[in-house]
Amino acid sequence: MLFVGVTVAVRYLGTSMNPVQAAFIRYCFGIVLILPLLSRAGVMSLDRDRLGFHALRGLVHGGGVILWFLAMSRIPISEVTALGFTTPIFVTLGAAVFLSERLKPYRVAAVLLGFIGALLILRPGLRVIDIGALAQLGAAPLFACSYLMAKSATRREASSMIVILLSVFCTLTLALPALMVWRTPTLEELLLLGLTALLATSGHYCMTRALEAAEVSAVQPFTFLQLVWATILGLILFDEHPDVWIWIGGAVIVASATWMAQQEVRSIRQKSKTP
Repeated sequence: MLFVGVTVAVRYLGTSMNPVQAAFIRYCFGIVLILPLLSRAGVMSLDRDRLGFHALRGLVHGGGVILWFLAMSRIPISEVTALGFTTPIFVTLGAAVFLSERLKPYRVAAVLLGFIGALLILRPGLRVIDIGALAQLGAAPLFACSYLMAKSATRREASSMIVILLSVFCTLTLALPALMVWRTPTLEELLLLGLTALLATSGHYCMTRALEAAEVSAVQPFTFLQLVWATILGLILFDEHPDVWIWIGGAVIVASATWMAQQEVRSIRQKSKTP
């Protein structure tokens, strides 16, 4: 829900501001928001040898954010959200390769069903693909890499510290490109980007806690539910009328996420019964 709120706020922001500058300002606000967590996380407890790892994650995630802001300025929010569902495909495969997580059959099936639902919405080959769609497709593997790095980091650092370092290194990554296209933002733009930062930072904290509590491939399919809320809000707030294929694809995605949740609960119960 928090990430859907981010989508709505950025849609209100519009296309007048360069996406690089918008992303930079959003992360500047994010740093201000997470300062209260700094003492709690404990700066002195951070392993200095891990700074390079977090810097790399900030670079990767920052690139994905720029592409996402570009996509949001070009295509409807339901389409941005649907294309974002390619991220779990990369996450699930990457988790198996790099984190040695098991590709349980029901997880793979849920991810594939969600991806099929997204394809029903986009109908590739039947219409011209906008540069915004290409930008979102480029952002998907970058975000997947960032999620995998976050999961790896939860084994050694606190969730609050992971979120803090992401905000810091994303801001540093975006600083120089943002200065090259800088213009003075309006008060309304600052308010919207401040709201975006509040929602996104809270969303990243929740996602990091989820990754700390469960395997990556188990968490990702639940993000498919974002499409339902994004489509409804796009209709109500921006008069973006979804066609029948969006509803059909959305139904497939909701079904896959619901089935995934049932399988996860069953798996947990079976483990708890095992002596």
